Amino acid sequence: MEDSPKLTARQQQILDLIQSAIERSGAPPTRAEIAAELGFRSPNAAEEHLQALARKGVIELIGGTSRGIRLRGDTLRALNASRLSGLGRQFTLPLPSLAQLTLPLVGRVAAGSPILAQEHIDQSYVVEASMFPRKPDFLLKVRGMSMRDAGILDGDLLAVQSAREAKNGQIVVARIGDEVTVKRFRRTKAGIELIPENPDFQTIHVTADSEPFELEGLAVGLIRNTMLM
Repeated sequence: MEDSPKLTARQQQILDLIQSAIERSGAPPTRAEIAAELGFRSPNAAEEHLQALARKGVIELIGGTSRGIRLRGDTLRALNASRLSGLGRQFTLPLPSLAQLTLPLVGRVAAGSPILAQEHIDQSYVVEASMFPRKPDFLLKVRGMSMRDAGILDGDLLAVQSAREAKNGQIVVARIGDEVTVKRFRRTKAGIELIPENPDFQTIHVTADSEPFELEGLAVGLIRNTMLM
């Protein structure tokens, strides 16, 4: 097994920031958000550090999206291991990074029926638990490009943790009438806004007069469609 790449203090700080953003909202930060958080004068400084992290193999950069940052699987495993390393010998079970999950892939969802009803399950995938900061309950195939700038593309598999509540800024899976959609959540005095990450798409406003609305879950990770080939 190769040694983990040696990071500078600043690179480690940015890596920690990316991880915490994914855990908090289900999506990596933008360059501007990294710059603001760490006091850089411009997003270009953040970009230089991200390029260095990519060269060291701890992240993957995806062009054309403002949040096109992915933690590599081995990076997640190392982070999980480092979190547990200071806890002594009280753990006799295998590290969580070695665990596997069997997740159902949800296809078309019939109106009025539970999203995890058996008839909606197309197939199941076995994945490493360490791929995700929080344990997902199912996978949902992304349809369309409304979340393109969050790095969520058509054909990707979104890992979703079942939930009935969300915080502002989190990426959610919601059901509106007969449609299941992936959007960024915001609650306002007027109601709920489901915000796309693509200027070609409109924000969905959910009010008392709207079609029936139900929150199905929170995005906790992504499996890129190119990994499925």
